[in-house]
Amino acid sequence: MQATANTLIHDALERGRFYIRQEFLRTLSLADIAEAAGVSPFHFSRQFTARFGASPMSYVRALRLAHAAHRLNERPRPNLAQLAFDCGFESQEGFTRAFAKVYGAPPGRFGRNQQQIEEPDLMSNPPVRSVRLTGGDAPTLRPALRVAGVSRAFSEVNRHEIPELWAALFAAPGVDGQFRGRTLGVCRATDEAGCDLDYLAGLELLDDADPPQGLELITLPERPYLVFQMVIDGSDLHLQMQAAAREIWGVRVPACGFELDRAPDLEVYPASFDPARPGGVLEWWLPARG
Repeated sequence: MQATANTLIHDALERGRFYIRQEFLRTLSLADIAEAAGVSPFHFSRQFTARFGASPMSYVRALRLAHAAHRLNERPRPNLAQLAFDCGFESQEGFTRAFAKVYGAPPGRFGRNQQQIEEPDLMSNPPVRSVRLTGGDAPTLRPALRVAGVSRAFSEVNRHEIPELWAALFAAPGVDGQFRGRTLGVCRATDEAGCDLDYLAGLELLDDADPPQGLELITLPERPYLVFQMVIDGSDLHLQMQAAAREIWGVRVPACGFELDRAPDLEVYPASFDPARPGGVLEWWLPARG
């Protein structure tokens, strides 16, 4: 299946979607799907979610649940424990919860009314609010950075809680909001189960300055990045960031012609940045392969 997808489909995200549709009943990981698409797992997940509105593994689960719903309309009805196992669930209890959440009834009571089962599908480039973006035309070399901050793993379910990390950063001992340099959001891959993004809200440290106690310290080497400038409009910053992410990852990166490297990407905020002031500019740095 993988060879067919790679041969016939040139777009990496469509290759990934094709592979999922062919193989969703197998034991799949994000790494398996990204390999079939020919993209690093972390960046594939971000691009896929931005373009289609659902993460790769959420799409896998949706297809499995739709398959289960079709099977439940068979006569005789399949054994529920075996059906859960066939659809990639580790327990019947987990399968029952997931199924009821999507179809409004547990599998044991589903199908009595012969309700219509819609095959899950994804919409390419779903409509989003407009956002002002420039740049990203060619890789730009950026110097090494030392960043201290607080981090947490996120999924698409709780990503709206990222702003809470910034509040935690500025409430940390030794950080009073009066510091030199930029603030940075560092987005990294994570191995935590059920999560696809590790986000660090951090402060840029200059020279050999010691980080405030209790903050995580990371060092990012000098490297080339695709740099996008984003002009904010003074409305809810998190919603603007979501719109920019969909535009950058779902449209501009797949079309730019440059390959991304397996490294963190950054949100870079200038020292004077005020999220409530229209016209402010922040930058997105995406690691480009040199």
